[in-house]
Amino acid sequence: MKALKFSRKNLGIPYAAFIAMFVVLPLLLIVLYAFTVEPRELVTNDVSEFVFSFDNFTAFFGSSANIRAIYISFGLAIITTVICLVVAYPIAYILARSRLKFKNVILMLFILPMWINFVLRTAAMKELLFKIGMYSSNKLSMVNTVIGMVYDYLPFTILPLYTVLIKLDKNMLEASADLGATGFQTFFKVIVPLSAPGIVSAITMVLLPTTTSYVVSDTLGNGNVTIIGKLIEDQFSTMFDWHAGSAIAMILLVLIFITMFITRKFSDEEVNTRGGGLW
Repeated sequence: MKALKFSRKNLGIPYAAFIAMFVVLPLLLIVLYAFTVEPRELVTNDVSEFVFSFDNFTAFFGSSANIRAIYISFGLAIITTVICLVVAYPIAYILARSRLKFKNVILMLFILPMWINFVLRTAAMKELLFKIGMYSSNKLSMVNTVIGMVYDYLPFTILPLYTVLIKLDKNMLEASADLGATGFQTFFKVIVPLSAPGIVSAITMVLLPTTTSYVVSDTLGNGNVTIIGKLIEDQFSTMFDWHAGSAIAMILLVLIFITMFITRKFSDEEVNTRGGGLW
């Protein structure tokens, strides 16, 4: 009787089965629902009764409210990402260049909120805004949403920046000084370009999630800020229209893929030029 041979490739079978069941199959269902509609005379869950149509997409783009939600989503995401970079870069740079013995402890304190439940952090920020009188004002709904998103995603910006900055070759900085460059010139012509992979990673980790972070906008925006993630949630949980919800999810997925392609292409150029990165 021959002994059973075990290959390392077999270790991938459970992972492949998991991906097929919980990633590929749900995506196929979303595609199916997005490009089909139920006949009006039928109320059924039988997919064989669905009719192929682009009506879900035309209905979405035909609504000015939906287009406005896309603008708000990416507007909030861009503003949040810029603020996070402006705040996180000096923090990561100072920690990376510092000789403090306990700088790892300080870094841990900055990323500690990542270990706390996302909803709890948002609720805590809501309570804080309420205490200082900002939450009760509808005029500050957008500002409160940005504050909440920056608070939630700032740790995701600091970590990749710190990871790149801590690995910078000090000889490059010394060479820049020896060639007569000022500290300002060294920072913008040497340090920032060398840390570009970390910047791209930070942008990816903040920009993409914030476009769909409707929990923050819904909680801190006092119901006055509607982003595309909220539209999807409403279609599935309130209106029970899986076809329209799937179509919006498909649109968002395409937008995210385009954003990832742009950021990944930029990162690949940096890696090919400088020979290293986080990707």
